[in-house]
Amino acid sequence: MQRTPINPWDWSLKLGYNQAEIIEGNSRQLICAGQTAVDECGKPQHLGDMRCQIDLALKNLEAVLTKADMSLKDVIRLGIFTTDTEEAIKNFDLLGMRFGSIHCAPPMTLLGVRQLAIPGLLFEIEATAAC
Repeated sequence: MQRTPINPWDWSLKLGYNQAEIIEGNSRQLICAGQTAVDECGKPQHLGDMRCQIDLALKNLEAVLTKADMSLKDVIRLGIFTTDTEEAIKNFDLLGMRFGSIHCAPPMTLLGVRQLAIPGLLFEIEATAAC
Protein backbone atom coordinates (compact mmCIF):
# COMPACT_ATOMS: atom_id res chain seq x y z
CA MET A 1 0.00 0.00 0.00
CA GLN A 2 1.28 3.45 -0.86
CA ARG A 3 0.23 6.55 1.11
CA THR A 4 0.67 10.00 -0.36
CA PRO A 5 0.04 12.86 2.08
CA ILE A 6 -1.93 15.85 0.83
CA ASN A 7 -1.27 19.04 2.81
CA PRO A 8 -2.01 22.38 1.15
CA TRP A 9 -0.96 23.91 4.52
CA ASP A 10 1.45 22.65 7.15
CA TRP A 11 -0.43 23.60 10.35
CA SER A 12 -2.03 20.17 10.77
CA LEU A 13 1.37 18.48 10.56
CA LYS A 14 2.35 20.33 13.72
CA LEU A 15 -0.66 18.68 15.37
CA GLY A 16 0.25 15.22 14.05
CA TYR A 17 -2.09 14.62 11.13
CA ASN A 18 -2.36 15.07 7.37
CA GLN A 19 -5.23 16.96 5.77
CA ALA A 20 -5.74 14.01 3.42
CA GLU A 21 -3.97 10.97 2.06
CA ILE A 22 -4.18 9.17 -1.25
CA ILE A 23 -4.24 5.43 -0.55
CA GLU A 24 -3.21 3.16 -3.41
CA GLY A 25 -2.52 -0.53 -3.77
CA ASN A 26 -4.42 -1.75 -0.71
CA SER A 27 -6.17 -5.11 -0.74
CA ARG A 28 -7.83 -5.16 2.70
CA GLN A 29 -9.79 -2.54 4.56
CA LEU A 30 -10.99 -2.59 8.17
CA ILE A 31 -13.66 -0.30 9.59
CA CYS A 32 -13.37 -0.16 13.39
CA ALA A 33 -16.19 0.75 15.72
CA GLY A 34 -15.43 3.44 18.26
CA GLN A 35 -13.05 2.18 20.93
CA THR A 36 -13.34 3.48 24.47
CA ALA A 37 -11.88 2.87 27.92
CA VAL A 38 -13.66 -0.38 28.70
CA ASP A 39 -12.31 -3.71 29.91
CA GLU A 40 -12.77 -7.06 28.13
CA CYS A 41 -16.32 -7.29 29.55
CA GLY A 42 -17.31 -3.82 28.37
CA LYS A 43 -17.15 -2.24 31.83
CA PRO A 44 -16.02 1.42 31.80
CA GLN A 45 -12.60 2.07 33.33
CA HIS A 46 -10.79 5.16 34.67
CA LEU A 47 -13.90 7.25 35.26
CA GLY A 48 -13.04 10.95 35.35
CA ASP A 49 -9.46 10.41 34.09
CA MET A 50 -9.12 11.59 30.48
CA ARG A 51 -5.48 10.56 30.12
CA CYS A 52 -6.05 7.00 31.29
CA GLN A 53 -9.18 6.73 29.15
CA ILE A 54 -7.30 7.85 26.03
CA ASP A 55 -4.52 5.36 26.77
CA LEU A 56 -6.93 2.45 27.23
CA ALA A 57 -9.00 3.41 24.17
CA LEU A 58 -5.80 3.35 22.10
CA LYS A 59 -4.82 -0.03 23.59
CA ASN A 60 -8.28 -1.36 22.70
CA LEU A 61 -7.91 0.00 19.15
CA GLU A 62 -4.55 -1.74 18.87
CA ALA A 63 -6.15 -5.01 20.07
CA VAL A 64 -8.81 -4.80 17.33
CA LEU A 65 -6.16 -4.05 14.71
CA THR A 66 -3.98 -6.93 15.93
CA LYS A 67 -6.90 -9.35 15.73
CA ALA A 68 -7.26 -8.30 12.07
CA ASP A 69 -3.51 -8.81 11.45
CA MET A 70 -3.01 -5.05 11.20
CA SER A 71 -1.35 -2.35 13.29
CA LEU A 72 -1.49 1.39 13.87
CA LYS A 73 0.70 1.90 10.78
CA ASP A 74 -2.26 0.65 8.70
CA VAL A 75 -4.66 3.31 10.06
CA ILE A 76 -5.72 5.68 7.27
CA ARG A 77 -8.39 7.72 9.11
CA LEU A 78 -9.33 8.55 12.72
CA GLY A 79 -12.56 9.92 14.14
CA ILE A 80 -12.31 11.11 17.73
CA PHE A 81 -15.22 12.02 19.99
CA THR A 82 -14.81 13.55 23.43
CA THR A 83 -16.89 15.20 26.10
CA ASP A 84 -14.05 17.71 26.74
CA THR A 85 -12.01 18.75 23.71
CA GLU A 86 -9.59 20.94 25.67
CA GLU A 87 -8.73 18.14 28.09
CA ALA A 88 -8.41 15.63 25.23
CA ILE A 89 -6.04 17.90 23.31
CA LYS A 90 -3.88 18.31 26.44
CA ASN A 91 -3.37 14.54 26.32
CA PHE A 92 -2.87 14.12 22.57
CA ASP A 93 0.78 13.40 23.25
CA LEU A 94 -0.47 9.83 23.80
CA LEU A 95 -1.51 9.72 20.13
CA GLY A 96 1.78 11.33 19.15
CA MET A 97 3.78 8.70 21.04
CA ARG A 98 2.03 5.90 19.19
CA PHE A 99 1.56 7.36 15.71
CA GLY A 100 4.60 9.66 15.62
CA SER A 101 7.02 6.87 16.46
CA ILE A 102 5.86 4.95 13.36
CA HIS A 103 5.71 8.08 11.17
CA CYS A 104 1.98 7.71 10.59
CA ALA A 105 -0.20 10.83 10.49
CA PRO A 106 -3.66 9.71 9.35
CA PRO A 107 -6.27 12.36 8.63
CA MET A 108 -8.45 12.83 11.72
CA THR A 109 -11.50 14.65 12.96
CA LEU A 110 -12.00 15.66 16.60
CA LEU A 111 -15.56 16.33 17.75
CA GLY A 112 -16.80 17.56 21.09
CA VAL A 113 -19.98 15.82 22.19
CA ARG A 114 -22.30 16.22 25.15
CA GLN A 115 -22.13 12.55 26.14
CA LEU A 116 -20.84 9.24 24.81
CA ALA A 117 -22.96 6.07 24.66
CA ILE A 118 -21.77 4.76 28.03
CA PRO A 119 -22.07 7.22 30.94
CA GLY A 120 -18.72 8.15 32.45
CA LEU A 121 -16.72 7.71 29.26
CA LEU A 122 -14.89 10.82 28.08
CA PHE A 123 -13.11 9.68 24.90
CA GLU A 124 -13.87 7.46 21.90
CA ILE A 125 -11.72 6.76 18.86
CA GLU A 126 -12.80 5.08 15.64
CA ALA A 127 -10.47 4.12 12.84
CA THR A 128 -10.33 2.95 9.27
CA ALA A 129 -7.32 0.82 8.37
CA ALA A 130 -6.07 -0.59 5.08
CA CYS A 131 -3.18 -2.74 3.94
